[in-house]
Amino acid sequence: MFDLEKIKEGVRLILEGIGEDPERLGLKETPIRIARMCEEIFRGLLPPEEDLLKCIEGETHDEMVLIKDIPFYSVCEHHLLPFFGNAHIAYIPNGRIVGLSELPKALDYLAKKPQVQERLTSELANLLMLKLKPKGCMVVIEAEHLCMSMRGIKKPNSKTVTSAVRGIFRKSQTTRDEALQLIRGKG
Repeated sequence: MFDLEKIKEGVRLILEGIGEDPERLGLKETPIRIARMCEEIFRGLLPPEEDLLKCIEGETHDEMVLIKDIPFYSVCEHHLLPFFGNAHIAYIPNGRIVGLSELPKALDYLAKKPQVQERLTSELANLLMLKLKPKGCMVVIEAEHLCMSMRGIKKPNSKTVTSAVRGIFRKSQTTRDEALQLIRGKG
């Protein structure tokens, strides 16, 4: 799917456009490095290599599961600059559970494409509901956007926080509060 030659040519044009010489020793290999980087950081544009959120056969559980402080990296689709931070994912199984590594894998897959944080948060919550059919889920993402930190308004270290709540987390303030307390480390 990735057209490495097109990416390389695009990078060469950008370098020329900013007044650089793409043949300069330090830049000569930059177009191919950027093309290979694109294959890696935009892998989420391709179909997943394996099923996302595979349930564990024979295991059941019906109380909250939370993985917090999951680091992730994505690229803002408006400026093609990184945004990065931590995600917190909670769900209450309706009997079906997944291996703990499945949740960060799903986050990484959805983050590896030109993205906005709001959509990433919702896509992850929707995927959990679709695949696990839990009683509910909650996704909270905190991220720094380099398009705000290093350009534009230049506000480094500012964090954007988004959340998506589904099912019982939306209906029950108590359940939502329990998850937030656990995320904050007060539970």
